[in-house]
Amino acid sequence: MGRCIGGIVPCFALAASLVAPAAASQPHILLVSIDTLRAMNLSSYGYHRNTSPNIDRLLAGGARFDNARTVEPLTAPALASMLTSLHPHEHGSTRNGLRVRPSLYSFTKSLGRRGYETAAFVGNWTLKSELSGLDEHFETYEAVLTRKRWFGLAKSEATADDLIDLSLSWLDTHLAASDKPFLMWVHMIEPHAPYRLRGEFLEQIGVRRAGSVFSPRKRYDSEIAFADDRTGRLLEAVYERVPREDVLVVFFSDHGESLGEHGYWGHGRHLYEFSLYIPLGFSWPGRIEPRVVSEPALILDLPATILGLLGLEVPEFLGGYDWPGTLLRGEPGPSGRETLYQAHRSSVEPQEDQRRLRARGLLELARLQNGRKELYRVGSGKHRVFDLATDATELNDLSTAGAEPSPELSAW
Repeated sequence: MGRCIGGIVPCFALAASLVAPAAASQPHILLVSIDTLRAMNLSSYGYHRNTSPNIDRLLAGGARFDNARTVEPLTAPALASMLTSLHPHEHGSTRNGLRVRPSLYSFTKSLGRRGYETAAFVGNWTLKSELSGLDEHFETYEAVLTRKRWFGLAKSEATADDLIDLSLSWLDTHLAASDKPFLMWVHMIEPHAPYRLRGEFLEQIGVRRAGSVFSPRKRYDSEIAFADDRTGRLLEAVYERVPREDVLVVFFSDHGESLGEHGYWGHGRHLYEFSLYIPLGFSWPGRIEPRVVSEPALILDLPATILGLLGLEVPEFLGGYDWPGTLLRGEPGPSGRETLYQAHRSSVEPQEDQRRLRARGLLELARLQNGRKELYRVGSGKHRVFDLATDATELNDLSTAGAEPSPELSAW
């Protein structure tokens, strides 16, 4: 897909003109995202523990992408890219706490103009409307922050059950009052740090209770199992209310997580595969046949892909790739696709100058094409090259001392 010629501002006027009625019998759309979920810890992606039976079943029934990545390993920037198909430096939310620029195009706005009721239910403090600006892109936007995290220091999250209860209440109200199709997004925060032990899932994931100390990895896996169980609950409840074949389900994560690899715990400050590599799948019974897609995909492909699956016009300025040919007809995707990534400092305070901070905080850039991955550390100028085909954990730096980044990465 091409960019809007002339920059972002001309795109606003063009996007505002893209108003068209919804096609008949459009499906409902359910977006399910799980915070900080790295693909390699899901059973369907080859993990040795049984962490995700419900997610595995969902992905097995549709198209599962085994080569998908986020564009920035931070929640608000990544999810803003998911909605707008823009990279963080384009939509403005380069760090948690920096709001997206107002009046941007998003596929949720576009579907709202085409007759969809749109609603979002999110449980991460970084997604509060005053911090993220994402409420502009939904008719109903609920950031549920009634629970305490980080040892009880602040009410900054919701449990998956909180979000599911609220989302289903909204759905029941909507279905009783309207025959319009819905787009509902539920974003769960588990398994974000601090990884809590979910003891009821230890047997499922094959972890013994011997001793009282559980490693962070085991706690992280138990949280995935918890989130998977709640994902199953949400899907079952939605399918009880509307026919399964009438629902397009999109499952994904905002970013992954480093669990000590490269001496790093967490996400956001580096562009290693552990933080970029995410699960992504599309399920629409009767329309999308089960398949595994191996070509490279990005989180910002969702707008073009969802619009394309609905048979709606895909704006030329969208930056993501349009995957319906692959999902519906099995056509090959762009195997040699070049993808770009960025990392910024993690968060800012709401009272800080937004415009000034948008131009600061860039830590790292990355470029990936045909398995060759370049990393460029902005402050130190360190340049590294990895061959992911033979070195998926990025341990062997192939760069030549003093070598400059590729022109594509330097220009970006």
